[in-house]
Amino acid sequence: MVILGAGPAGLVLANLLHTRGIDCVVLERADRHHVQTRARAGFLAANTVRILDRHGLSDGLRRRGHTHHTCEFRTDDGRFRLDYSGLGDGEQHTVYPQQDLVTDLLTHFLAAGGRIRFETEAVAILDADGDGPSVSVRTADGRPGRWRARYVAGCDGRHGAARRSLPDTAVRRYHRDHRVTWLGLLAEAPPSLDAVGYAVHERGFAGHMARTAEVTRYYLQCERGTPADSWSEARIWDELDLRMRAKEYGPLRRGRIVQRGIVDLESDVLEPLRHGALFLAGDAASLISPSAAKGANLAVLEAELLAQALTDDLVHGDPTGLDGYSARCLPRIWRAQEFSHWMIGLLHGSPGPDDDVPYLNGLQRSRMTALRTSRSQQDWFAERYVGV
Repeated sequence: MVILGAGPAGLVLANLLHTRGIDCVVLERADRHHVQTRARAGFLAANTVRILDRHGLSDGLRRRGHTHHTCEFRTDDGRFRLDYSGLGDGEQHTVYPQQDLVTDLLTHFLAAGGRIRFETEAVAILDADGDGPSVSVRTADGRPGRWRARYVAGCDGRHGAARRSLPDTAVRRYHRDHRVTWLGLLAEAPPSLDAVGYAVHERGFAGHMARTAEVTRYYLQCERGTPADSWSEARIWDELDLRMRAKEYGPLRRGRIVQRGIVDLESDVLEPLRHGALFLAGDAASLISPSAAKGANLAVLEAELLAQALTDDLVHGDPTGLDGYSARCLPRIWRAQEFSHWMIGLLHGSPGPDDDVPYLNGLQRSRMTALRTSRSQQDWFAERYVGV
């Protein structure tokens, strides 16, 4: 088994297959330091934690993660909070930076004797629809190579070799550009509130998400095409203060901006998630906007489903699970996509200008009012916010 990508999907899959005695290798184009330090999401859904618990992969998050259950919304009409652990299904998130989870999974896999080839870029998957699929690779020094396997798992993201190797007729791609852009920021600053903060402002959205006691992630909506380095730190903090209404609700704790990047909010889904011997998981299967923190959680869920299906086939000779892999994953993916789309509409005004701006902005205000005042809407939100 060849697994492309050492992110949450690839490493969960590798750990589960290795535990079951299935020979596998992970090919990762980056070096180990980059894999263990690239900052991504940090909110793990309750079901994701249960999956990691079930397979003995949760020691780190149980020691260093912390539970979280509160959102705060700030608008022109004031602010309100939702304790979503007391709503819907009564579940909560675990805050644990994705780079820490990846480090845990990587360490566990290597300690058990697993194989990872860093700085090995997958170029293409060959003969995926035949009896002898292989992966052509290029190492850091430019040398070509090839890995052969019974199956290939594409966990290498939206721009990886797995997607590039799919024939145009093999899958259907559903895509949406939400026409919203965020400046994503990581600040060496303690959290400024004990909740996930969502601020809706006439100048654009701002978000506050704690990562650790010393590090906070912020988001600022900006114009499409804005260079990540075009805003000074002083301008960033002043804009965050303004949009999060620091004068009314208290100052933000400032610190050095240690990472910044532009995020164009896009979503897409590939159907089916299989082409012959090639299976897709994580961002290679579906790209989801970060507005609802679903990406890593979907990746872990898909990895567990794929690991069980591969075990049934390779150990027990039963291909039923592989045949039904797409059918099991896609309803969950689309449910997450629907909630993410709803969140984008909740947090952002119309990306106009067009004739629909007043109408769409009215819908946004109506959604926020319903979330503030309706218990049934709050229960619906809680179930989908934490669920996958």
